Amino acid sequence: MDSNKIEMYIMTSGAKFPPERMMEVRQKLEQMDENKFMMIQSLQLKDPTTLLIISLLVGALGVDRFMLEDTGLGVAKLLTGGGCGIWTIIDWFTVMDRTRQLNYTKFMQFAI
Repeated sequence: MDSNKIEMYIMTSGAKFPPERMMEVRQKLEQMDENKFMMIQSLQLKDPTTLLIISLLVGALGVDRFMLEDTGLGVAKLLTGGGCGIWTIIDWFTVMDRTRQLNYTKFMQFAI
């Protein structure tokens, strides 16, 4: 794989992955062929900052959990009013890390 393309991908999408996993992402990108790389580029990765804003605004309704493909907990959060607000506050501090981990998991599923 062309190193310029890899660097460009990491520059544009690097913030969407956990920082401690970036070496693994780079290694997978270096090992894949052009067709696989095109497929990886078309992945719809979620932006951690956007999810944080959504969590701040409508997190008590569980919208952030639904967007992180965590439907069961989204329903529970909706029915409990964000765990009486406590769960909502906890999610404000963890939503960005969970988003990056979801993106990494999705990337690894396609990179295999």
